[in-house]
Amino acid sequence: MNLPNRLTLFRIVLSFLLILLLLLPGLSSKVAALGVFVMASLTDLWDGRLARRRGWVTDFGILMDPIADKILVLSAFVAFVQLQVAPAWMVVLIATREFLVTGVRLFALGKGHLLPAEAAGKHKTASQMVAISLTLLFLIVREMVQVTSPYAQWVGWGQQGVLGLMFLTVILTLTSGISFLWRHRKLILSL
Repeated sequence: MNLPNRLTLFRIVLSFLLILLLLLPGLSSKVAALGVFVMASLTDLWDGRLARRRGWVTDFGILMDPIADKILVLSAFVAFVQLQVAPAWMVVLIATREFLVTGVRLFALGKGHLLPAEAAGKHKTASQMVAISLTLLFLIVREMVQVTSPYAQWVGWGQQGVLGLMFLTVILTLTSGISFLWRHRKLILSL
């Protein structure tokens, strides 16, 4: 197994560590969660660059890289629902898009077609990574600000900002999903 594929699998392991850290109480666990998320995001950047530069692109990597991205993103979003910073309906819409696109990819693979990630999907993933990063920063600030602090109202504003980011992320996620399904409609209709 080459290094890019190992990085992809490592991102999946980091996803589970992210959930654990997010659900632990306290400031230090939230700071550590941000560090783990940044590290996992960097593995996404590095695995693709290494694979392309060194000619190490594999079918495993083409298939597993987007799946590892989905595991990382959905892990964070599910934890955000548990922490009451993201509504469950938004996460369900995001998850539905991710499962539909993955299902189409697997179906195509069964028919001998490998569907790599598209530009819209990469932009969607980037927007999700930004939303997760900023939400993690919000969670850190929320841990730091006490209810009796003169800055306590910032928590409410931060929560509204997180909801706005989540709404934008849902729109970009659904748009990229619809674009993907439309582009591959002939394949889907052959079911």
